[in-house]
Amino acid sequence: MNIAFNPSEAPSLGVEIEVQLVDEAGALVTDAAATKLLAELEGEPGFKHELLECTVEVITDVCPTVGAVRRDLRGKLDRLIEAAAAQGRRVLCSGTHPFSMWSDQTLSPDPRYHRLVEDCQWTARRLLIFGIHTHVGVRSGEEAIAVGNSLGTFIPHFLALSASSPFWQGRDTGLASTRSKIFESLPTAGLPYWMDNWGQFQRFMRTLIGAGTIRSIREVWWDIRPHPGFGTIELRICDGVPDLEELCALVALSQSLVVWLADRYQAGLELPRHQAWTIRDNKWRAARYGLDAEIIRDEEGNLVSLRRSIADLVERLEPTAERLGCVEELRGVSAILERGTSAVRQREVYQRTGDLSTVVDMLVDELRSGKPTPLPDGDRLVGGVPVHGTPLAGE
Repeated sequence: MNIAFNPSEAPSLGVEIEVQLVDEAGALVTDAAATKLLAELEGEPGFKHELLECTVEVITDVCPTVGAVRRDLRGKLDRLIEAAAAQGRRVLCSGTHPFSMWSDQTLSPDPRYHRLVEDCQWTARRLLIFGIHTHVGVRSGEEAIAVGNSLGTFIPHFLALSASSPFWQGRDTGLASTRSKIFESLPTAGLPYWMDNWGQFQRFMRTLIGAGTIRSIREVWWDIRPHPGFGTIELRICDGVPDLEELCALVALSQSLVVWLADRYQAGLELPRHQAWTIRDNKWRAARYGLDAEIIRDEEGNLVSLRRSIADLVERLEPTAERLGCVEELRGVSAILERGTSAVRQREVYQRTGDLSTVVDMLVDELRSGKPTPLPDGDRLVGGVPVHGTPLAGE
């Protein structure tokens, strides 16, 4: 089987966001809500089913710039929020819902998802998680493999910046990103494998399809994967991001980093690379501690603050972002470093109110306004330091 890569002449962008549908009390809907909402939006492009009926996926057109992504998503989100409100629903985006139960949810009617549940059973049924996927155009399959290999080094950067899933089924997990650990339970999800070249990638896909592990490349849900049909590298690392301001910062980081790495590849320069075990440990550190993680810097085991590593990366990418017209959005990453992530905001609101439905209200407001909620002044924000999850009896 030959897998043709459809090259992109420019570093175009496409973004997919998985949003949650909640009722007025803040709980995820448990009826056929997405089916009803999509019927209302029939004929309008950019909306589709996901695994569960409490989710709608919003998809941009192919966009040349981060600014175009912002305009595209703003229009579609406003339309979705309006249509949902007419049906008594509200809309938000975060990596997990703070308190709803996966066992209460309704499966989407899409046959693809029924096959997934039949194949994976409990590991698929409990996928009450929500993410952001960013596509960046690249010029060839070989470039996609080289850039994808190097992007593994930066998985903790994207995961920590987007961390928005500290709660799971009404309990604080003690993690910044619970979503990332739940998703890894699927047999073809999680960290990507190192590939020597495009030919090796094709051979691996032939093996998986021949063995019946997957039916198509679409069922390989790695954190980073080439998308041959679109001619892109797809970054699937991020938790759901609650507001457009932070989302566009991460899209700018994605585009700038892919282009910077691709330029180095085309120039025959060395690309950053960590060993697989280092990438795995660094991903765990980011999922557990968020921006407060210290990650492994080199194969001698030396550490660096993840905040410092992200700040250095933004500085390195600014000339590329200038060329792409997204330097202001890229600088939004620095704003996340200063004020903290959604996981920080969610924990602060919960500590102040003791009410997870208030956390949902905040997330709904952030998606509507496009901006993160300001936090109280103070040097010791609860969500900004490592926390203990809700304890078990005997702890």
